[in-house]
Amino acid sequence: MPTTSPAVPPVSPAFRIDRFDVPRAALAPFMARLKNTQNLLGGFEGCRQNLVLQGPAQGDSIAVVTVVEWASEDAMAAAKAAMQAHYAREAFEPAAFMQALGVRPDLAVYHPA
Repeated sequence: MPTTSPAVPPVSPAFRIDRFDVPRAALAPFMARLKNTQNLLGGFEGCRQNLVLQGPAQGDSIAVVTVVEWASEDAMAAAKAAMQAHYAREAFEPAAFMQALGVRPDLAVYHPA
């Protein structure tokens, strides 16, 4: 009688999509830090796509959106842990940095429907 192995669920990509409302006066320092983060993320295994998009100004703020496609949740989790360790070595706190600049973040993970 042939044996069958259990079905392995397909690995689905994960998308980290973050939107930031950035005060005009804070755009330069925010983008400098964001570009640094983008460069680091692009070097991690499983990073398929890594975009930083800037929208039009709305009042005194500018919308900035980041889209990072990961091969899997595991790849995204490994990158997150590595970035947290990197920030700890730098004594950098992203939430405090954004708060000091007046940046309002909306951070989320999405999956294909």
